[in-house]
Amino acid sequence: MDITVIGAGPAGMMAAYAAARAGHSVTIFEKNEKLGKKLFITGKGRCNLTNACDVTELFDSICRGEKFLYSSIYGFDNSALCSLFESEGLALKTERGNRVFPASDHSSDVIKTLEKMLKASGVKIRLNTPVADIAVKGQKAVGVVLKNGETVSSDRVIVATGGLSYKTTGSTGDGMKWAKKLGHKVSDCIPSLVPFECEGEVCRQLQGLSLKNVTLSLFKDGKRVFCETGEMLFTHFGISGPLVLTASALCPDPPLEAKIDLKSGLDEQQLDKRLLRDFEKYANRDFINALDELLPQKLIPVVAQLSCIDPRIKVNSITKQQRRSLLELLKGFPLTVTGKRGFDEAIITRGGINLKEVDPGTMESKLVSGLYFVGEVLDADALTGGYNLQIAWSTGYAAGINME
Repeated sequence: MDITVIGAGPAGMMAAYAAARAGHSVTIFEKNEKLGKKLFITGKGRCNLTNACDVTELFDSICRGEKFLYSSIYGFDNSALCSLFESEGLALKTERGNRVFPASDHSSDVIKTLEKMLKASGVKIRLNTPVADIAVKGQKAVGVVLKNGETVSSDRVIVATGGLSYKTTGSTGDGMKWAKKLGHKVSDCIPSLVPFECEGEVCRQLQGLSLKNVTLSLFKDGKRVFCETGEMLFTHFGISGPLVLTASALCPDPPLEAKIDLKSGLDEQQLDKRLLRDFEKYANRDFINALDELLPQKLIPVVAQLSCIDPRIKVNSITKQQRRSLLELLKGFPLTVTGKRGFDEAIITRGGINLKEVDPGTMESKLVSGLYFVGEVLDADALTGGYNLQIAWSTGYAAGINME
């Protein structure tokens, strides 16, 4: 059979490879000038290509679409992916949090490996060739219409055009528009795994400060909706880092009230003892100069200001109530989250093609025969850590090997 794949991202390239290995004639159409343009920048250019956790744990990190993805992930899981890449000569390494990277730390090596796999399997690659539409006849996909007006006939069409994040890499939502035109329901797309914007000047004052082992709690209308410990970063507009990206995928939309436990390793009683020790040690110092062992330098003036304690008061003059207020601030540093950053900074897109209208075993549309959807066009997403790329690999592979 002649198979057309639209999009040369991870899902598209894996679909093309699997279909070609199954004996089909495959052509990839890619609007960009090279393969894997978005893949190139993932993981800050290092490409966190999957997560090495147990496959059952992998599903715990899927935010939406868990049941739908059972078949495709169990059919081609993280272990199978790593084995495939290693068999093709790509050395891998596993880092903290079971994140898997190429040993070279270069995403370009992942792309080179995929390109080698495609060419060795006989896949035809047409770069700088945008697709304008899907050709359909009698509720059956029969090919694609290119932007130059050319119609290319094929027996099956696999849509792997991505979501809306990082539009400069070509992710402009084309696949979702085509799906909608053909009768599919498409849920609203919003940025996910994205930094938060915060109110006021505090974050701007702390810009560039990275915090480890802090606990971030988020509240919506007084109800706690998120609480996890990890790393975060202050920026000129708000907060970012692994903790915040995870929160953006799991929490309702802002506004949200945030509290950061700056000393999550200590309970209140232990922290109070620590404060007493430091205050005894620096009893004759000004308050502003007594926090060096407790907090990062950049955080001290901000904490002093928010504590409402005179920065020039001598430590031995600080009252028990003032110490209590400082303790509460350290255990609940307050911020107001006013919004999320946009698609240009989002790692993935939340939303997409309704999963009830796609066969979970083959990725084929239930409305248009011969049409398949893989990767980020689907309404399935996960947390950061290699999980979203695994969804792309698994759904792409499932479509590629299930052509009938």
